[in-house]
Amino acid sequence: MHIPAHTSHPRHLVLKIVAVLVLALFFAQIEIQIEGSAGWAANLPTWRIEQHWLLDLFWGGRAMTGYHAWIFPFIALMFHFPLLFVGHFSWPAEARVLGIIIIFWVAEDFLWFVMNPAYGLARFNPQSAVWHKHWLLGAPVDYWIFLPLAIMLLGLSCRKLDANIDEA
Repeated sequence: MHIPAHTSHPRHLVLKIVAVLVLALFFAQIEIQIEGSAGWAANLPTWRIEQHWLLDLFWGGRAMTGYHAWIFPFIALMFHFPLLFVGHFSWPAEARVLGIIIIFWVAEDFLWFVMNPAYGLARFNPQSAVWHKHWLLGAPVDYWIFLPLAIMLLGLSCRKLDANIDEA
């Protein structure tokens, strides 16, 4: 499948990131309306697994809930839907989607705090956000791990998409 040259241009990527930040803002508001002041689905009528070594390894020590077990794959499928819809898969496109998903979740999590009347920036800390078990330099460690990973994936996707365009 031919990918138009304008889709890999850095300016186009910036527009995608802005659009994802808007989506994150809306989804953060949805979660604020659902969870209220009880973050990480603490008061939702859902199952929870609080302690398991796999949670420490893959989930940053946070509980696994029925809510999160369904919402994370739902969002991943939604971001992959355009690739499925047009019938296009490539590793560069997958790198782009994964990078965008990471940006979405980090932004959504941060915006949840910023816009939640029960929190705000003043309560963006380990004492208030107890579900984020590991913090570094004023932010959850997840942010420091996943944002550079997202940037790397997006950078790779641009270079690889440009190479694929040149070959087409």
